[in-house]
Amino acid sequence: MHLKDYKGILSQKNGMNISRGCTHGCIYCDARSHCYGMDHDFEDVEIKSNAPELLEARLRGKRKKCMIGTGAMSDPYIPLPLNLRNIRSCLEIIETYGFGLAIQTKSALILQDLDLLMRINEKARCIVQMTLTTMDEDLCRIIEPRVSTTGERVDVLKTLNRNGIETVVWLDPILPFINDTEENINGLLDCCIEAGVYGIICFAMGLTLREGNREYFYAKLDRHFPGMKQKYIHHYGTSYEVNSPRNRELMELFHRRCGENGMASDINGIFSYLSAFEEKEDNGQLNLFS
Repeated sequence: MHLKDYKGILSQKNGMNISRGCTHGCIYCDARSHCYGMDHDFEDVEIKSNAPELLEARLRGKRKKCMIGTGAMSDPYIPLPLNLRNIRSCLEIIETYGFGLAIQTKSALILQDLDLLMRINEKARCIVQMTLTTMDEDLCRIIEPRVSTTGERVDVLKTLNRNGIETVVWLDPILPFINDTEENINGLLDCCIEAGVYGIICFAMGLTLREGNREYFYAKLDRHFPGMKQKYIHHYGTSYEVNSPRNRELMELFHRRCGENGMASDINGIFSYLSAFEEKEDNGQLNLFS
């Protein structure tokens, strides 16, 4: 871990990351890709030491409230003490100024801030996004070695639901020849139904690979799935999109089951839902601002 002061914190679309790099060790992580220009080892997490100060200055100066997004590139719950203090401080600022929150993680550590999530949700709107990939906990420990297990993440979704926090699941990635089975997809969808999630984001039954994350992914395939790297090279070469041979049938299964169980699966619709700011009036009703 190392510290760095930054000049800015929010993107044009009001997204933020309070750190760069990660210790989760997910073998497929796109954030390792060279295109993001990271100038330090990925596991040497760069903590944006002045993130709370930058965020407060931006929110204080905003004329119109909105949803603040975090977690798209770097999980906000990387288990480093300063990182965890930073995310809590940022949530406190979001709550103080009455903004909404759309936060994405793979970690059950988010529940340590449940009190703040609920307070944000009382004033505006809080949505938690959770990634799910496999029902096989042994496989989970291989492809996502230092993060909460699938079971732990599903328990988080249920806890959030009980406390009135809306949730969205990212069904991603589905690794060809590894977890691209009907049994796995049905199991994950069963968990989402039971947890009462609003919707599920799934671009395709596959993953993306490019320079930087491809090499790391292949090295892990060699270690944990002998012969699998050669199978990927044979089927996909250097393609960016690496979709399962069963992509079509699994996507049909996905959309059908989402529709049957009242879960949103239209990607554009879900992204609009995540970005729509709702301010709650004293009577508990919502005013919607896109």
